[in-house]
Amino acid sequence: MKANNILIVDDELSMREFLSIFLEREGYIVKTAENAEVALTLLNKSKFDLVISDVNMPGLDGIALLERIKKEFPDTAVLMVTAFSTTEQAVEAMKHGAYDYISKPFKVEEIKILVKNAIEKQKLVRENSALKQQVVQNNSFSGIVAKSEKMQNIFNIISKVAGTLSNILIYGESGTGKELVAKAIHFNSSRKERPFVPVNCGAIPETLMESEFFGYVKGAFTGAVSDKPGFFEQAEGGTLFLDEIGELPLLLQTKLLRVIQERELRRIGGKEIKKIDVRIVAATNRDLEAQVAEGAFREDLFFRLNVVSINIPNLSERPEDIPLLVDYFYTKFSGNKTAANIIDKDALKILMNYRFPGNVRELENIIERALVLGSGEITVDSLPDKLITGKTKAPVSGSDINIPPEGVLLEDYLNDIERRFLLKSLEISGGKKKKAAELLGMTFRSFRYRLEKFGLDAGEDE
Repeated sequence: MKANNILIVDDELSMREFLSIFLEREGYIVKTAENAEVALTLLNKSKFDLVISDVNMPGLDGIALLERIKKEFPDTAVLMVTAFSTTEQAVEAMKHGAYDYISKPFKVEEIKILVKNAIEKQKLVRENSALKQQVVQNNSFSGIVAKSEKMQNIFNIISKVAGTLSNILIYGESGTGKELVAKAIHFNSSRKERPFVPVNCGAIPETLMESEFFGYVKGAFTGAVSDKPGFFEQAEGGTLFLDEIGELPLLLQTKLLRVIQERELRRIGGKEIKKIDVRIVAATNRDLEAQVAEGAFREDLFFRLNVVSINIPNLSERPEDIPLLVDYFYTKFSGNKTAANIIDKDALKILMNYRFPGNVRELENIIERALVLGSGEITVDSLPDKLITGKTKAPVSGSDINIPPEGVLLEDYLNDIERRFLLKSLEISGGKKKKAAELLGMTFRSFRYRLEKFGLDAGEDE
């Protein structure tokens, strides 16, 4: 790992030497300057992650140096040091952008922690700045593709909250990309080298929830043949993503709240209390505030989770993202990164006007289907029938279906029904296949395919 560069600015030789020796032992690369003018010369020659500057120096003082650094070298963090601490100086330093303020004499451990935290924070600021620039250039953010103003605002929120420890609550309908947003938060944070553990709260049987979340020890219950860590322990040091948090029963909500508050847990059947360091990112497609009002969701848990909320819009609210997503999914499924004119204008128009009840996930399925059935280019004929006709299938009831005692060959039965529908539609349309296809809510291409399947006349339309 590359060592961080630190510049120490102090008119006292003893302080420069002390800090230099101490910080070099901690693995930093250190340079010193006896005044602000020398410091600015060094800053113009080399890149520094952190400047530790005295406030009271002859000539240009520390506050003036701080102002110059924030203006000319904004990526450099500044830690102010003085032997004459006053509240006014502290406020002045923080107002001009200092990371923090420490008074002489200080404890070695205190300066050690401040230096470490200042460098880590500045690193996150730089990474977020680079990510924002990437968003502007590529209309993408950690695997999320979008150029709409609503999604750009979400990218900016992610950039701001990723470097914090705050719990996040993501709202969005099914298919909008809640897990992608959660991953973007995790992988742009200082926890990115630690686990990201996704949990679908709605998919766990209620009887298993406690053991899955908190783990258990050997012999805790029948079938517990060995110790098992729960979701919290699996996510230690990283992020626990609780999808569909609104599905949790009240009893587990109570236990979950305690773990989040106390930052500790005990496995089922165990005696040891385990400290945990986990960030919670939760998501839901429900109105949790309404659930709180109804008594179905704990208010205190809601406030613990909802420190920062992110609302993901439906795809129908941001149609300008559809062409970008079409390109993205086309590349994903075809492997062709240089294709031009991958979708004709009529097919794109249909997609732009479609409501997408399944959101981005539905669009992904549509593009994959079109590539599987088509010849490479996405055309109107390669889109699902419901997008073109606007018709949906009629509901099916089993109340009027009779199966004879000897049984029935379902495939033959369905083929016979399909064949009769084809013939009837041709009869009604006077043999005009395009009209017959419209009557059955399918494309002309699909209609011809079905005619060929049954050996019926599939020639050109009359």
